[in-house]
Amino acid sequence: MASIRKTKKEVEYLTGEVISNCYLAVYFQPEDSKDDLIRVITQSVEFHNDMIERINKPAQKSNLKKYYRDLREEMFTKIDALFASISDICKSDKPKK
Repeated sequence: MASIRKTKKEVEYLTGEVISNCYLAVYFQPEDSKDDLIRVITQSVEFHNDMIERINKPAQKSNLKKYYRDLREEMFTKIDALFASISDICKSDKPKK
C-alpha cells in the first residue's frame, strides 16, 4: 500500500498534468474549443480538491487498505477520463495555423 503522502503527491502531479495539457491545447486549438477545455480544467481542480479531502478524512475507519486502494483506482480512472476528454476536444477541432 502506498503511503498517504505519496498518494497526495500522485493526485497533485496527475491533476497538474491534466491542467498543463489543457493550457497547451487552449493555445493550439481554435477559439470555440476553449470553453470545453476550461470546463475540463474546472473538473480537474474540483477532482483534486475532492480527492485530497477524501484522503485526509477517510469515510470508513475499518479496512483502510481497501479504502485507499479503491480511492487510487478511482483516481486513475478519473484522470484517464479527463485525458480522454482533452483528446476528444482536440480531435474534434482543427488546429490553428
